[in-house]
Amino acid sequence: MLKITMFSSADKVAGQGVGSAYLELVHLLENNFQDEFDIAINKYRPSTISHYHTIDLPFYFSTFSAKRGRKIGYVHFLPETLEGSLKIPQPFRGIFYRYVIAFYKRMDHLVVVNPSFVDKLVAYGIPKEKISYIPNFVDSDHFHPVTPAEKKALRDKYHLPQDRFIVFGSGQVQERKGVPDFIQLARQNEDVQFVWAGGFSFGRLTDGYRELKQVVDNPPENLRFTGIVSRDEIAELNNAADLFLLPSYNELFPMSVLEAFSCGNAVMLRDLDLYHSIIAGDYEPAENLDEMQMKLTLLRNDPARLAHWQHQAHLAAQRYSKEHLAQVWHDFYYQQAQEEKTRE
Repeated sequence: MLKITMFSSADKVAGQGVGSAYLELVHLLENNFQDEFDIAINKYRPSTISHYHTIDLPFYFSTFSAKRGRKIGYVHFLPETLEGSLKIPQPFRGIFYRYVIAFYKRMDHLVVVNPSFVDKLVAYGIPKEKISYIPNFVDSDHFHPVTPAEKKALRDKYHLPQDRFIVFGSGQVQERKGVPDFIQLARQNEDVQFVWAGGFSFGRLTDGYRELKQVVDNPPENLRFTGIVSRDEIAELNNAADLFLLPSYNELFPMSVLEAFSCGNAVMLRDLDLYHSIIAGDYEPAENLDEMQMKLTLLRNDPARLAHWQHQAHLAAQRYSKEHLAQVWHDFYYQQAQEEKTRE
């Protein structure tokens, strides 16, 4: 059996996609390869592979031990993608950004969730052959479409209006996620119900915390902030809604988008370049707030247009299924184990 140790603190901070991706992968491996992989979590034991999901300082120091075996780093962010998420003053921000890259350079191999990050890592001095692209995925057992009757029941459960168009968004409440635009759309469309699931996972360190907290505490009548909720509730809210909207300015491969796809929910996104290589044609694109408003009006008034994006969501969900990604991870770990054996 391959001894694989996962190092992660991602699930200690609720409401962030890194934690969801980490938990999905662990469950996938444990459910599919229990006879092949001996998986441990945060144990400093001799291992064939050590897979680092977060960049904690104790994890960095652990990489200097020969017992870690093949060191795999999961790249969920780069310094530039943290802009607009955390408010870190200089000189600490510069020091932290250098640490991020130093951590990645300690790895024997890196896994990115978006192919657009390969060239950016190369620009930081990391050889291209040490980088692999493996996309995120979600478990269709938890995230799946529901019947019209179940949709109606979910709206009743969450006290959502049956006769309104409902727009749902999820993620941390922060500037980078485009939450101010989500709020403005709610103000411009008083007859539409808006729901945002997520909270201030990093408290006052969150960029734009003061202004956003004022709205979260006193939102427009047609906008609800649920705070941080469970993944089961995220699935139910996706299925209660007509449209998933993420107006984020910077992402890798958002778990929230995959969750919406898996529920068969139509998706509208700010049209970022980094989406083009992974989900082009699967979502309604919008460049800015004005275009989001125009597209929202079109989707509300054109059932065929909404149905088209619901269909595209189903197709996207199939491409990023857990069944396909299980085999990808299986082959990747065995390849890395062989690399480690050759090095020895």
